[in-house]
Amino acid sequence: MDEIKVSPDYNWFRSTVPLKRIIVDDDDSKVWSLYDAGPKSIRCPIIFFPPVSGTADVFFQQVLALTGWGYRVIALQYPVYWDLMEFCDGFRKLLDHLQLDKVHLFGASLGGFLAQKFAEYTHKSPRVHSLVLCNSFSDTSIFNQTWTANSFWLMPAFMLKKIVLGNFAKGPVDSKMADAIDFMVDRLESLNQSELASRLTLNCQNSYVEPHKIKDVAVTIIDVFDQSALSVEAKEEMYKLYPNARRAHLKTGGNFPYLCRSAEVNIYIQIHLRQFHGTRYAAISPDMVSAEELEVQESHRDSGDDQ
Repeated sequence: MDEIKVSPDYNWFRSTVPLKRIIVDDDDSKVWSLYDAGPKSIRCPIIFFPPVSGTADVFFQQVLALTGWGYRVIALQYPVYWDLMEFCDGFRKLLDHLQLDKVHLFGASLGGFLAQKFAEYTHKSPRVHSLVLCNSFSDTSIFNQTWTANSFWLMPAFMLKKIVLGNFAKGPVDSKMADAIDFMVDRLESLNQSELASRLTLNCQNSYVEPHKIKDVAVTIIDVFDQSALSVEAKEEMYKLYPNARRAHLKTGGNFPYLCRSAEVNIYIQIHLRQFHGTRYAAISPDMVSAEELEVQESHRDSGDDQ
């Protein structure tokens, strides 16, 4: 138990990357918690959105690896928002506060849905340059919970935790996946009733993504072939919605591949972000990109312009 919590990597992360708390709403109880690591000169970082059960530190392996390669990475957790528009408005204010014009978003499960909704919400004055969607969905009706969405706020914390745990993998899993599940259960325990109830409400409120509003956003879809909380239909729907998206498949990884298959996920994120090297939307420090790689990027872009 608690293999990840006592691991040197996690303890190095907790001791070197400070957790910041930022309030951007008039309501002082709405606090964004975030880890901001890597070169602050980068104005278009990659920002990580957690799933229902997650806190900002579930992405510690991405923060460590990507900052080591020269990227600016922000991993965050949301305040209590009960409504998608309210969430989008709050996140827009957070970007303004951080003085970030455009960003890349990585979203896991609910985080991926919120990332798509934010891209849609700001489509007239775009704030999202690209999306990486991990085990995510585009329509909340897949959970068949839209009818209960309005009653989550009434439920006690233990009941909400039971609902979330019901989606965690059952049956035999390898040791790394078991460690990831243990860690996520521990993170889930740290969330209070209103945090959980509000996230489940956002997860199940009747809503879907309107793809025509975000058709110009570069998308990579990361999903797993083994058991996860997402149905095959939900995955197929995502492919239909983003026919031009890059697809990154993991043979195994369950619900939390960013924890138990972090090396592969980090490579896929790196490949996704590489297309922006040498542009003003690069999430990496220019001196960390080799001249040779920049030339390759330039030639790719030129040939793309010719077509």
